[in-house]
Amino acid sequence: MLVGERMSKPVITISPDMPITDAVNMFKKEHIRRAPVVKDGKLVGIVTEGNLMNASTSSTTTLSIWELNYLLSKIKVADVMTKNVMTVTEDTPIEQAARIMADNKVGGLPVMRDAYVVGIITETDLFKLFLELMGAREMGVRVTALVTDKPGGLAELSAAIAAQKGNFVSFGVFTGEDSSNRMVTFKVGGMSLEQVKKTVDPHVKEILDIRA
Repeated sequence: MLVGERMSKPVITISPDMPITDAVNMFKKEHIRRAPVVKDGKLVGIVTEGNLMNASTSSTTTLSIWELNYLLSKIKVADVMTKNVMTVTEDTPIEQAARIMADNKVGGLPVMRDAYVVGIITETDLFKLFLELMGAREMGVRVTALVTDKPGGLAELSAAIAAQKGNFVSFGVFTGEDSSNRMVTFKVGGMSLEQVKKTVDPHVKEILDIRA
């Protein structure tokens, strides 16, 4: 799966010359937490809700409300935005975008096509994808188990479920306790909990959790 298939589009962009008070109002109206900053069609930065709130609260509290509002009206998005922006393209693998975001502790990445912003991939987009991956909105028997890390191990498990007319709703493979095993979490439809447990048990090292 590629970023272009899951990015938010069309993307809401913002001008570097916009006062931060207007930017705050726009963020509230559009229900967004970050926006690419674009000037003359080119990406020049990214501004987040945190950038705007920090700028708003950093002004001295000894000012009157009128003085404070006047001061804030003079602060532009360009003054608080992040200028060195990490970006991805539409054909970036989704897991690579997630790794960039996690490693750099950022909540979103502008998606570029040549020199133009065509979307944004955010932590919310990844959460939605995770829900799909884990079959969170579908019914079935959910199993978490340790399997021996060997060629053909998952194929044996899959074949056993298929032989009982079960249907995989979701299937995820994760790091195990050590290099000799893997943790798998999957959801099966068309079988009862007891049927799934009886079918799965001979093909896994240990069933860690099973529930309907």
